[in-house]
Amino acid sequence: MLYSIVVKQDKPVVERTVGWLETWLLGKLRNQKFFSFHELNKTIHKYIAELSKKPFQKREGSRWSDFQEIDKPALRPLPLQKYEIADLVSRRVGDNYHLEYAGFYYSAPYTLHGETVTLRASGTVIEIFDKNHLRMASHKRRYSAARGRYVTDEAHMPPNHKAVYISRQFDGNRYRSWAKKIGESTFFIIDGLLTSGAVEEQGYKACMGILQFSQTYGDAAVEAACERARAIGSCTYTTVKSIVKSGAACNEAQTPPPTPSHENIRGGEYYR
Repeated sequence: MLYSIVVKQDKPVVERTVGWLETWLLGKLRNQKFFSFHELNKTIHKYIAELSKKPFQKREGSRWSDFQEIDKPALRPLPLQKYEIADLVSRRVGDNYHLEYAGFYYSAPYTLHGETVTLRASGTVIEIFDKNHLRMASHKRRYSAARGRYVTDEAHMPPNHKAVYISRQFDGNRYRSWAKKIGESTFFIIDGLLTSGAVEEQGYKACMGILQFSQTYGDAAVEAACERARAIGSCTYTTVKSIVKSGAACNEAQTPPPTPSHENIRGGEYYR
């Protein structure tokens, strides 16, 4: 109530001051001509500066000295970012861990499944806060559906979704890089699959199948199988799969070489 009384008491004073200042400025400017708003504003700033430094009639100081002594020390720096009006809404995190806002869907950490969170939407950013008001996700706000209506952060996915997502992000360079780490023959097979089709993407599924064998059978087994497939001239996923699963290439690699000739070895002729 005290605040409202102060406001009501100060309001007429402020309005009278503004009215007086307007009349005073118009009197200063009435006989002058300006050809741009820049010129007008520059002249207004000059007169305001003169008025601010004019001494008070009934006490010491001026408006400028009062500002320097009272107001300026209490001022705080402006925020580094512009203030944005934001919309706050409550949302419950569903099975697909995405929250809808204005026709688009933004991901939240899957660990928040079933919880009610706060979505803060500004003109540029979508933020998601948990029940403790901690920010759990932040996305650049999307307005165009050209790249789809779902905005997903890979870190928000559960492990099984993440594995599928990563597999879909592979391109030719990534397949080749993975194959090169396994071995020369694996790289030869993968590179051949990527370049054999009309478009590179046609070989992605076969490349992923071959390279994932290394997670089950090991790099050495995959490299041996690719080397064997390369030797017989059948550089296909089916051939590599058959060889690596049968272990034939590894068995051949483990077969000991024949004993070299030596003067102490009798040989077959000795027994005839």
